Amino acid sequence: MVTAARKALEAEDVELVLPYVHAGGEPELRSMFTTVLPVRRQSPAARAVADQLFLETVVRVHRAGDGAPYTGIKPAGLTVGRVIPLAEHSIESGSSEALVRFLSEVLRDEFTSRLEHVKLLDAMKHLSLDFARKHVEAMLGFEAYAHLVYQALSARAIHNPGDLAHHQ
Repeated sequence: MVTAARKALEAEDVELVLPYVHAGGEPELRSMFTTVLPVRRQSPAARAVADQLFLETVVRVHRAGDGAPYTGIKPAGLTVGRVIPLAEHSIESGSSEALVRFLSEVLRDEFTSRLEHVKLLDAMKHLSLDFARKHVEAMLGFEAYAHLVYQALSARAIHNPGDLAHHQ
């Protein structure tokens, strides 16, 4: 989103960033764009201030469309984990193979680890009521985790992506 906003400023074309804001935020963004363009031409210092104001407006208006508070622009280079870059690569390449492979490995590792914990506590449940309760808690936790994963896998597209869409 910030990259698109910078491209819009360089090209002097607000249309390049409008897809990143909800329709209700478009008038404010257009107004800010027309305000900063002449300021950008005054000096390098004015350009830097005008650009920062526009970028902050883009992010704030975008987040408002998600129903999320504005928390500032995150510095470039912050880690967004492994999934976002893989998802971006999928979009760019047209193939989800690497993303599916990574998520499959994570899923397998998580289920294996959680099931091993359940099995360990199952072997110890006869030792005390505390172990029996821990076994039941782990067993129900495993089942709840499986259900949550299934719900996530079968969920419709995200309409309110929150922080997921706010990386650079």
